Amino acid sequence: MSESMGRFGTVIAAFALFAALALSAPNFTAPMNLLNIAKQASYLAILAIGFTLALLAGELDLSVGQVATLASVVCAALVFAGQPWPLAAVAGFLAALLCGVVNGVAVTRFKIPSLIATLAVGVIATGIAFLITGGIAYVGRFPAGFVALGRGTLGPVPLPVVWLVLLLAAAWFLVKRTRTGAALLATGEAPEAARLAGIDIARIKLLGLVLSAACAGFCGLVLTAALASSSPTIANEFLMRGIAAVLLGMTTIEPGRPNLAGTLLGTLVIAGLGNGLTLLGFPYYVQDIALGLIMLASVGFSARFLTEAAFGGAR
Repeated sequence: MSESMGRFGTVIAAFALFAALALSAPNFTAPMNLLNIAKQASYLAILAIGFTLALLAGELDLSVGQVATLASVVCAALVFAGQPWPLAAVAGFLAALLCGVVNGVAVTRFKIPSLIATLAVGVIATGIAFLITGGIAYVGRFPAGFVALGRGTLGPVPLPVVWLVLLLAAAWFLVKRTRTGAALLATGEAPEAARLAGIDIARIKLLGLVLSAACAGFCGLVLTAALASSSPTIANEFLMRGIAAVLLGMTTIEPGRPNLAGTLLGTLVIAGLGNGLTLLGFPYYVQDIALGLIMLASVGFSARFLTEAAFGGAR
């Protein structure tokens, strides 16, 4: 019984939270509102999946919000310069991948702790975003085909939710059904043992950070399409929310370890809580307070893992 509560206590608490909101928040359970929660959660979940993959490799990526923003800005700048939107989207995605490569090289080749390396890359990405935009937002003038990536639907299901499901399935397959996924898990949990087993841990850590940046870049592009706008701060707030989602996810399913199912649950809890508080008329800063409390409540389960990811282990 105690083991089940340890694994699924957060799931039970999430159901209790949603039940309380369903009883107290007007229209919380309306189908359109539930679809809206799923759509809002999808942006954060796409980014948080990448953060989880980096953490599985034993590295902490604190640049994800700024990398998502950079991908958005690069794409928008090229669209406004008259370039075809597919080319602009690819360029934005490649900019995100480059950030992931820089993170990975800094951590694996130059032995810089990921906490420091990714913070620095995030600051650089923010600087480049402001350089490109001049601090001005890009609004409107996005082609309909691009906007459909964020605003379209598949039946009643918003396309961002579809992208999330496809990405989650691919990430699950990678982690659970491939040798690379097994190497990710081994590298994150016992890097020295993984090295002795013949795993190239530097390559795996690099891969984890590149995958994190790729998910962040994809998040930035989908968010830009959904909003039909971009700015040099469009996704910066996703960093803390993504960390909160992953931390919350590490309290359940596989307690103390980053896991994809837990991350998905964490993003749904954060999106549902924010939606419910808004419906109840609470000001925005109450959501920030609640987010901080979630992080404080969940960090104890994963403090050791996060410390090792931030400051090193075998490279």
